[in-house]
Amino acid sequence: MQLQQLSYFLAVARTQHFTRAADALGVAQPSLSKQIRVLETELGAPLFSRARGNITLTPAGEALLPLANRILADVDTARLEVQELVGLRHGRVRLGATPSLCSGLLGDALRHYHDAYPGIRLLVEEGGSRDLIRQLTRGELDLALVILPLPEDTPLATTPILRDDLVVATRRDDATLHGRTSLRVTDLRDRPLVMFRQGYDLRETTIAAFRAAGFEPRFAVEGGEMDAVLRFVEVGLGVAVVPSTVLAGRPMLQGIPLSDATGGTARIAHGLHRTVALAHRKDVAPTHAAGAFRATLEGFLRAAAVDGGLPVGVESLIGG
Repeated sequence: MQLQQLSYFLAVARTQHFTRAADALGVAQPSLSKQIRVLETELGAPLFSRARGNITLTPAGEALLPLANRILADVDTARLEVQELVGLRHGRVRLGATPSLCSGLLGDALRHYHDAYPGIRLLVEEGGSRDLIRQLTRGELDLALVILPLPEDTPLATTPILRDDLVVATRRDDATLHGRTSLRVTDLRDRPLVMFRQGYDLRETTIAAFRAAGFEPRFAVEGGEMDAVLRFVEVGLGVAVVPSTVLAGRPMLQGIPLSDATGGTARIAHGLHRTVALAHRKDVAPTHAAGAFRATLEGFLRAAAVDGGLPVGVESLIGG
């Protein structure tokens, strides 16, 4: 099995067309088809169904697809790792992060890293924690800032780096909440909720908290990304449970802390906080560039905790 054959296989799987795949790769279509046939012969099973010109993956092709993606991603990482050995003057870091982190602390950390290593390309993938876990597992990312806990079967190593309180985002002019300094989860029983799309850890956390309090949430609208959810709250569609840090720069909104179910002053109610961790694959050591980013991020959080530079509601979990 050759890397070129796997590259050809992925191109056909992506385009579902032999000619278009050959054009995308800049090779002759007969050469590509021949290499696919050689790969199928070596594996002992057809990888594509070619019925009436409709190209689809066979069960064998479906099984090979994630493995081929991971192999080629690891080869690319290995190539870059060798390049990075020359004083980190060249290289790449593929980092995944949730939208709330991208619009908050991550920007400052990236600036510190870029100032120290201007030759390293930074590629940031924004998405929900569950989506990022899948991309990291497939080798499409080097590091990801994800939300704990992870699924038990996830082949990732994690380092908790910060804890972020969750608050109820609502309009400042909401007369029904005027003067309220805290809310209980049960106070949200009859309030319409603006909910994130599938794949967001905040969705699962919020629904679990409501169910733990003995009721099902009532959605006014669901399916949005972070910016959309905050905008929906601004126009009065409902309230949302969000990280406290995302309300900066949203003068129409306020964040009301959640107290415990008995009306106490506990900062966290029914687990409504989140722990952010830096994750990488267990079976692949982070590249030198990724390792340098990790050190930069930890140093940034450590210094911010000492200097009081962390936003309200955020606690660094990085030791001194």
